[in-house]
Amino acid sequence: MTVAVDHDDLRERYERWRSSVGAVLAKSRGGQAPDDPVAALTASTEDGIAIRPLYTALDERPESSLPGSFPFRRGSDPLRDVRQGWKVAERFEPNEPGGVLDALESGASALWLVGPDPGPALASVLLDLAPVMLSAGPHADDAARALYLALDRAGEAERFVAEAVRVQLGAAPLTSAVVGRPDVTLDVAVDLARAAAERPEDVRAIVVDAADLHNAGATAAQELGLAAAAGVEYVRALTAAGLTVPEALSQLGIRLAATDDQFLTIAKVRAWRVVWARVAAHLGHAAEGAAPIHAVTSLAAATQRDPWVNMLRTTVAAFGAGVGGADYVTTLPFDAAIAGGIPGYSGAFSTRIARNTQLLLLEESHVGRVLDPAAGSWHVEALTDDLARAAWVVLQRIESAGGFAVAAAAGDVRALLSDAAAKRADAVSRRRAKITGVNEFPNLAEPPLPPAAAENGAVVRSYAAPFEALRARSDLFLAHHGVRPRVRLVTIGSVAAHNGRSTFVTNLLASGGIEAVATVADQAAGTVRIDGSPGAAIAVLAGADGGYAEQGVSTAEAARGAGADIVLLAGAPGTLPDGAVDGYLHMKIDAAAVLGDLLTRLGA
Repeated sequence: MTVAVDHDDLRERYERWRSSVGAVLAKSRGGQAPDDPVAALTASTEDGIAIRPLYTALDERPESSLPGSFPFRRGSDPLRDVRQGWKVAERFEPNEPGGVLDALESGASALWLVGPDPGPALASVLLDLAPVMLSAGPHADDAARALYLALDRAGEAERFVAEAVRVQLGAAPLTSAVVGRPDVTLDVAVDLARAAAERPEDVRAIVVDAADLHNAGATAAQELGLAAAAGVEYVRALTAAGLTVPEALSQLGIRLAATDDQFLTIAKVRAWRVVWARVAAHLGHAAEGAAPIHAVTSLAAATQRDPWVNMLRTTVAAFGAGVGGADYVTTLPFDAAIAGGIPGYSGAFSTRIARNTQLLLLEESHVGRVLDPAAGSWHVEALTDDLARAAWVVLQRIESAGGFAVAAAAGDVRALLSDAAAKRADAVSRRRAKITGVNEFPNLAEPPLPPAAAENGAVVRSYAAPFEALRARSDLFLAHHGVRPRVRLVTIGSVAAHNGRSTFVTNLLASGGIEAVATVADQAAGTVRIDGSPGAAIAVLAGADGGYAEQGVSTAEAARGAGADIVLLAGAPGTLPDGAVDGYLHMKIDAAAVLGDLLTRLGA
């Protein structure tokens, strides 16, 4: 049943709401409402896509085609078993073949095998029941032979159904070359695809590894646009080798990153299908534009500090990927960013938590029971469209440069990723982008990481890197001196008066591994002599503006008299007369840079 919408009435109500928003904002702006209240509350993604505070029926789009129909916006498979939902794809490293059957018995429904020889892991697996994805890097051809041997043995069984087998060999030469990951050459990948096309099972030789591009710095639109460009390059190479366009398209899978930005992840999975379907349509085979999607939780967004928060991040990421319609979802362990995992905890624990995260979503929350549950959401549909358009712009840019391989060889792709990563790092450093447990609400009392653990891979540009590097310096200082680098916190006025700024500055300093203490003696315990030179004694004043006006100058002088070499104030620049303090700590500073300088001055 279609319900008529009175757009005039909607516009009238929207304008009333808009005026109310302006009145509320005026109260915090000295009585002056912004010219455009909605614009004042509108945020934007890293790609510049606007995220408005309210979406209404005025934003409604025409109803999309059903799942399984071009442009596959709502999903590629109209017959997916909603009792099972997406496949829980567990990742196994080369030294873990013994855990495969245990994982399958405990709820995993697909396997992601890393390493050159998947044979031992597949020895007892029913390959027509459990989809398999390989990541063998430069040994992809050896891994393919081992897999084919396992398939041939399985084919001897009476009840084996070859048509039910779903396998991805994982060759990813184009994206691997960009991020510096060893892999087979494009020629070898093409040979693998030609052999795979002749198999009776559904074997896809190539994966467009957009998750690698994400971990190397790509924004959401860049991740999709570059992946589409790489996919087009693969299709060109495969058709040049004699495959038809449909055969070439059937040799590709896509791996996307899922982050804790819930709606962006939902929209990204949906937008990929729109973009790739449009590519297939341009190639003359629109019906073939539905490559299986493997979503993996972002390693770049995982933190080494307070890693327990990663459980929340991966839960939201897996939810977003599943709701968006990913075919396979991998939840990385919450301590995946720490080489060797959290000291004192077994890998089996973190792996079980990762698997159970998805099982809770599927079997207790029943998130997979509906195909494309976000369909019709004014916000999600608008974000899907905007993201698909932004991704198409990236694709066109790469194509105009000669295609993915040419752009990558010229350094254009790396430059794009580096620029995006630098902008994100700046936002994190200035705390515009907030990371719980790192640059917001840090836990300075958590056990320090061993130096060898603080490395999460050469192809990963960690979001938290600017602050985790500072925390590593603090850990080293602690190991050498038994205390963390310290500054003296000098409060002005009552607790009610100074609490806001004293709390702000305590958390700010802690994000850089610096402890704020109340006494001169405690401060002295956190300064050391480096090469015969003393570390600086630093005091930070915290209070309300009224207290600064009355006692700021005298308190700064008293702090210097008590031995402080540097006096800082928590507040806006210019609060005190020139020369009264040596600097200001406030919301707009480059926090990582300022904290790094303080660590140096403290001898860390």
